[in-house]
Amino acid sequence: MTSASLELQGAIVKRLKEYAPLTDLVGDRIYEEVPLKAVMPYVSLGPEQVVSEGAECITAFEAFNQIDAWSTHVGQPHVKLLAEAIRAALDEFDLPLTDNALVSMEHRQTRFLRDPAKGVNHAAVEFTSFIEQP
Repeated sequence: MTSASLELQGAIVKRLKEYAPLTDLVGDRIYEEVPLKAVMPYVSLGPEQVVSEGAECITAFEAFNQIDAWSTHVGQPHVKLLAEAIRAALDEFDLPLTDNALVSMEHRQTRFLRDPAKGVNHAAVEFTSFIEQP
């Protein structure tokens, strides 16, 4: 059986790489692990937390995923466009999982941050998912 977290991660990355409104903004720069010399703008996977939420006869998890958008365009308009494309790609989208069942995936919040590196804008787009294992 595939880890619910691992399978969800793969489905998230696949969806983001196939979502034209996002790839129109960042091309193929959607990373699970950011290369050392990555060119901005790009999207990367951020922190994740998985909490057991099982009940009698049900193995289930609540997952909290952060997707990060990075841009060096002046001001925050561009990073806000990236964040909206990420939200639109994933919010309430029925990601196909093979070994587990995604019950729901919802946008939780988006934070817009000023990175300590001058001229870098950052958006942290957070989602909550509920996953059941057979």
